[in-house]
Amino acid sequence: MEAPEGDPLRAVAPGWDAALNAGKESVVWDREQDPGLGRAIAAEADVVIEGFRPGVAERLGIGPRALPTSVVYCSITGFGADDLRAGHDLNYAGWAGLLADTAPTLPPVQIADLAGGALYAVVDILAALLDRERTGVGAHLIVSMTHNAHRLAAHRLHGPRERTLTGGLACYRMYETADARFLTLTALEAKFWTRLCELVGRTDLIDRHHDADQEALAAELAASFRELTLQEWLDRFDGEDVMAGPVWTLEEAAERFGEPGGNEQSSALGEHTEQRRASFEG
Repeated sequence: MEAPEGDPLRAVAPGWDAALNAGKESVVWDREQDPGLGRAIAAEADVVIEGFRPGVAERLGIGPRALPTSVVYCSITGFGADDLRAGHDLNYAGWAGLLADTAPTLPPVQIADLAGGALYAVVDILAALLDRERTGVGAHLIVSMTHNAHRLAAHRLHGPRERTLTGGLACYRMYETADARFLTLTALEAKFWTRLCELVGRTDLIDRHHDADQEALAAELAASFRELTLQEWLDRFDGEDVMAGPVWTLEEAAERFGEPGGNEQSSALGEHTEQRRASFEG
């Protein structure tokens, strides 16, 4: 359901709108003109998902208490049930501690939105639907994108190396090649590290895998990787048991793996409004 002016995502980020909403119906709900339509649609659903700040859905008359008890109702929030602060993904990721290692660089995808919000919501919704099969009763699920984003990295608070996989080790980084492209390296295990050093021609680095001075080791590797182009390194590593790969562009990745969803588009604003309204009037 969308307001008469439509979801802002349509204008702000059409690509995201298409990716997230392809295959969905669009029903415009003008609450002033048709106050009962929103509640009627939500009441017949198995699952209702809303992303307002806490309290807004209740004021609109589509909160969980206004719907049948069989509905699995999921509120995706920024900070939880009692926190009215506004925010977007970058704010949530910052609060969650996910950006400390890389700030001010922005993440390439919206981690708090997609993982802290959407993926955790899917898990909770599926569990609630299974429980409803047993009890006949739905649930009100409250998902906090900030809290769940923190859960994604909280294990690092207790690890021996806080930055093991975020730049703390020379063997787990990205390195620039001679053509200003980048290579990924993840040779954490000794056998992969040994074979990598052999192929790079730096067997002198094998025993330095876990040196205390990882920055000095990284500088040695960086100098070696700048000697060949990305493709030359990929050719050298082809068929070898090493953990190294390219930093491809989105276009290169799509050429290799295909573009999920193809050219699907989201529905036109309000495309299914009359169809839905007719189903209730009939």
